[in-house]
Amino acid sequence: MKFGGTSMAGTERIRRVANIVRKQAAGGNEVAVVVSAMAGETDRLVNFCREANALYDPAEYDVVVASGEQVTSGLLALTLQSLGCKARSWLGWQLPVRTVEAHAKARVDSIDGEALANSMAEGEIAVIPGFQGVSEDGRITTMGRGGSDTSAVAVAAAVKADRCDIYTDVDGVYTTDPRIVAKARKLKAVTYEEMLELASVGAKVLQTRSVGLAMKEGVRVQVLSSFVGDDAVPADELPGTMIVSEEEMDELVEKGEVERQHVTGIAHDKNEAKIILTRVPDKPGAVAHIFEPLAAASINVDMIIQNVGRDKGETDVTFTVPQADLARAQALLEDKREDIGFNRIITDSQIAKISVVGVGMKSHAGVAATMFKALADRGINIQAITTSEIKVSVMIDEDETELAVRVLHTAYGLDAADEAA
Repeated sequence: MKFGGTSMAGTERIRRVANIVRKQAAGGNEVAVVVSAMAGETDRLVNFCREANALYDPAEYDVVVASGEQVTSGLLALTLQSLGCKARSWLGWQLPVRTVEAHAKARVDSIDGEALANSMAEGEIAVIPGFQGVSEDGRITTMGRGGSDTSAVAVAAAVKADRCDIYTDVDGVYTTDPRIVAKARKLKAVTYEEMLELASVGAKVLQTRSVGLAMKEGVRVQVLSSFVGDDAVPADELPGTMIVSEEEMDELVEKGEVERQHVTGIAHDKNEAKIILTRVPDKPGAVAHIFEPLAAASINVDMIIQNVGRDKGETDVTFTVPQADLARAQALLEDKREDIGFNRIITDSQIAKISVVGVGMKSHAGVAATMFKALADRGINIQAITTSEIKVSVMIDEDETELAVRVLHTAYGLDAADEAA
């Protein structure tokens, strides 16, 4: 079971979490709980680091920010004890959760789950701080924003758990953001591939890395809400959204528990920015000169369009980067202007990416055509398009985001019927 920062924000909410955990243990389950820091706490700790030293050492930064989860794991263990449960906390270095790569964005390499499994078998509830691990040289590391989701999936894989329940402030995965489309429907099940695409194109429910790990390790993940009343039905009887393999999804469809749709969901992301380089030489290697410095600076490039070269042997190259990296990307490209040989840089941060995702696209033609027609009918201009096997994404003006999401949700027949809404 994993609980996010909003679920852990203060003693009252921690007591509610403890009751949800106690119900699972009372049902005869062996339980491990992964917790995030209290909402807002990590930001507070990050600011302390910046004030102490603007050019902070990432290793010491990790020591400071990992303390947020240490506090909530101890508090939850104490609260569970006060309710008569056997519970103890296990910090990242005590398990240990071994990580590799850089501080502040470490990746889980392995977890030694033996001691943990033994303690759980004896009926002890394990409380584990998410987001933190230990590097090869024994230093504390952290896994980047949303890292607790990844910790939870990694722990579930290490102890071969039947299920990994991610409790969050939404009660499942919806066909789109319910704040934009009131008729959005909660999905009973989603495949790993669909969730990976949805997470990578803007759905904020789960960290992309955690879904990739669940897929690799075959961990069944369930997304549900921790904001349920004390008298609410336990998670086993009131499921959120299960994230499962394609094989399990096919079984659910056969049993009639899930309806197969061509399109599963529609995601949007306003945190993108567009960069156009004009009059780039149309010759081998020109594009490599553009993207190599960005890759070296760990700036993710998403959509890329190269216009057909004009007579002069020049072309325009358009691509998108995360909005937070726009200034850095622009500075890097200006630096390399002579190597690349472009004329001007034009940037635009007032754009949004809208994505239509669904495994059903593999076997059904016309999904993209429906998208383009629905947007054209409402006068929404498409600036760029990218596709994958189960996704079509388009770039549009940011101020048309909500309209586009609503139009597409209706066009694909995803609106809930009034009686069910």
